[in-house]
Amino acid sequence: MLVPPAAWFTGFIPDLPTPFDAADAIDLKAFAALCERQVAAGVPAIVVCETAGEAPTLSPAEQELVIRTAVDVARGRVRVIAGAVSNATSRAVKLARRAEAAGADAVMSVVPAYNKPMQEGMLAHFRTIAGATGLPVILHDNPSRTLRPLADETLLRLVESRQFVGLRDGSGDITRPMRLSRNLPANFRLLSGDDTTTFGFIADGGDGAISEVANIAPDLCRTIFSHLRQGRLQSARYLHKRLIPLVACLSRESPAALKYALSILGLMSTATRLPIVPLDAAAQRGVVHAFAAVADEELIDGVGA
Repeated sequence: MLVPPAAWFTGFIPDLPTPFDAADAIDLKAFAALCERQVAAGVPAIVVCETAGEAPTLSPAEQELVIRTAVDVARGRVRVIAGAVSNATSRAVKLARRAEAAGADAVMSVVPAYNKPMQEGMLAHFRTIAGATGLPVILHDNPSRTLRPLADETLLRLVESRQFVGLRDGSGDITRPMRLSRNLPANFRLLSGDDTTTFGFIADGGDGAISEVANIAPDLCRTIFSHLRQGRLQSARYLHKRLIPLVACLSRESPAALKYALSILGLMSTATRLPIVPLDAAAQRGVVHAFAAVADEELIDGVGA
């Protein structure tokens, strides 16, 4: 029996990085371990081949390999959301089809970067991708990278199709859930795509977050979300403040800082692909200090020793 996305596209969902080895090949063993760690933490879904995954540097064959690995590890225990990231609609269509063939549960499609399409162009882009796959489509609005936002009016036109099931909102606009909720279908989910504003986004009616920091502290993120859902804002705010220094480090140098943080935990190497390079020494020290602010013995045991 198929579980509708409304049931699992909620809470803190990690945007997984793609580990590389010394030869610049994908480290599938490390990636599988990252997936299994999130499954064990009880996340509802994982995102692969998207922002943190350095998707533009992965070949279509590499993306398919990453998605298949995630699906194999998940074994239906969590859902796999695969990025179909391209500013060329034809390539995004091919990536969406490959993701479906690889067993993904949904695809995530971002507003095209660099092209700066008008709203009608965005509408046609997303509808073309949706028409090429039978999978649910999650939209991704990230104006800091694409320069042009997905307008509310365009979103409301898109959700006339039930195939569009959610939005990853990287705009930082915490008022969007309250502003849009009454006009969206009941099963459509709004998730923050910006760790720095996630607390306010969820507190104002958002359904969760696609998160980089959830890669590092999935249990803490799940607790924060539980407190928010239960109306325990003071407890949620206290825990969220512990994450703020780490979130700041991640947001400044994504995904290099995320990879460095996970390397501290022994989960992967720091290797990135150009044009992203590993962190310099000063930024590394900042990440180490941010771990101390989290004050979680499981995370910081041995850090900075």
